[in-house]
Amino acid sequence: MIEQDGIITQVEDIGWDAMLAERTQRMSSSVIRELLKFTQQPDIISFAGGLPAPEFFPIREFKEACHYVLENEGTVALQYSPTEGYWPLKEYLAETMSKYGILVEPENILMVSGSQQGLDLLGKLFIDRDACIICSRPTYLGALQAWNAYEVRYESVPLDDEGMVVEDILPIIEAGNRPRFVYVLPNFHNPAGTTLSAERRERLVEIARQYDLVIIEDDPYGQLRYEGEHLPPVVVMDDELRSNKVPAYRGNVIYTSTFSKILAPGLRLAWVIAPVEVIEKLVQVKQGADLHTSTFTQYIAYEVIREPSWMKNHIQMIRKVYRERRDVMLKALEEFMPDGTRWTHPKGGLFLWVSLPKGYDTNKIFPKAIEQKVAYVPGTAFHPNGGGENTMRLNFSYSKPEIIYEGIQRLAKVVKQNPLVI
Repeated sequence: MIEQDGIITQVEDIGWDAMLAERTQRMSSSVIRELLKFTQQPDIISFAGGLPAPEFFPIREFKEACHYVLENEGTVALQYSPTEGYWPLKEYLAETMSKYGILVEPENILMVSGSQQGLDLLGKLFIDRDACIICSRPTYLGALQAWNAYEVRYESVPLDDEGMVVEDILPIIEAGNRPRFVYVLPNFHNPAGTTLSAERRERLVEIARQYDLVIIEDDPYGQLRYEGEHLPPVVVMDDELRSNKVPAYRGNVIYTSTFSKILAPGLRLAWVIAPVEVIEKLVQVKQGADLHTSTFTQYIAYEVIREPSWMKNHIQMIRKVYRERRDVMLKALEEFMPDGTRWTHPKGGLFLWVSLPKGYDTNKIFPKAIEQKVAYVPGTAFHPNGGGENTMRLNFSYSKPEIIYEGIQRLAKVVKQNPLVI
């Protein structure tokens, strides 16, 4: 309303949708972030978020690290810092990665503000409008959200118990698609919980080498293995296939990981490992986003983890806790879910994937689940081109065993009472 000379005139609100860039039409709120609004209610049992168990956050260690950093290095830790990241922290990561066969120098590492920023920066670097990328079906929702804004075109291949069916990449390429990269979560896949077999890792590297493809290997859960033998990362297989014909870490694989699952997600601290030429470009992209990842956070994280024995013991402890919670969820699913329901048996990570019998739509029964005070993520959110109506993702790391058991009972009750036809 505007009043002038005693006359009140109605002023129309600006039509902001028409003012925004075209790319915003492909943006949407994170389904999981929206679902978490429901789960803030104290009586809701949530299997929706990918949340670590907060009771095992190293709060005392962070308090001590904050005090030490502020007392001894406060003027530096609270200042601007290089975009590439805190050098001692990158040295620590290079040494840690070498234990898994990933031979890199600190120059190969870029610190980023959470793995989500890493995915976004890679999207800016590689994706043009209508560019093709190859991913699994289902795939990580956060990656889809990061890349949708760049007007990407997804070509997806299915998953089975051995992970991404990499052989199905070939027909996509032979059909004339030239993917900018193949996105793979080899360890304890989010959302499916599956692990890419050694044979398929090797085959993926062979295909990438044959067609000169870039692979983005997203590995946030690799240190959270509860059973089975460690498998070499895809980046290591790529290096071995090249048989030292080029210097270490000049292959086609870009590797990402994070502190969110082993320390605390509130740090928003992760890293990207890539050839130096790629890191240099990522630095330029990041400078346009936030100049650099929090200096203070990097200093604090380094002080917490710099003692190898503490970090080893901490990871062993959360592995034990999460394995117990996974086992309780698997047992409860077996006990309560209706016949015809299938689920994955993750060997690590935070999630498992449930497939209900035909005739169910997990989007439609979600409100019924909320009425029963239990939450999950409907599987359609993880499918870039539609599908997955009868599937859901469940998180087992956040809730205590007795809560998991009760929550699966509630969920099974909802499923049995609401076989809605798709």
